[in-house]
Amino acid sequence: MINISVSCDPKFQSPNEFIVNKTTIHVMESNKIESGEISLIFGSDELLSSLKKEYFHKDQWTDVIAFRLNDYVEKVVEGEIYISLPRAEENSKSFGEPFEKEITRLIIHGCLHLLGFDDESKKEKLEMTQMEDDFLSQINWQKIFES
Repeated sequence: MINISVSCDPKFQSPNEFIVNKTTIHVMESNKIESGEISLIFGSDELLSSLKKEYFHKDQWTDVIAFRLNDYVEKVVEGEIYISLPRAEENSKSFGEPFEKEITRLIIHGCLHLLGFDDESKKEKLEMTQMEDDFLSQINWQKIFES
């Protein structure tokens, strides 16, 4: 069983937990993961910026950070995904995409990082984007902010 916890800074509207859970489980199960403990934390630019500085030694805004808490070779995935809601909103405007779609893309992106996928090279970025697009076509992301 994959256990998912969702928390959101009270300054922001929280995404629909059902859609967040369904998206996360779909990505994991599609990659043959049947067991895990995953936390999704939706917060501010400042939260993610402080994590980026502390753990990656980079002083920059970022939209998503994922931490795998156990070894990548294990079949059980334990991890945390942090998503900046203001960054997601800015991205959605920059890319001309609905905010809901961008949030869902970031959930998928974080899940892929927990699974060991990387986006350091152009080739890796392209592969991750293709996987994200594939998952987005399978998920009803339009309702991610309905209660």
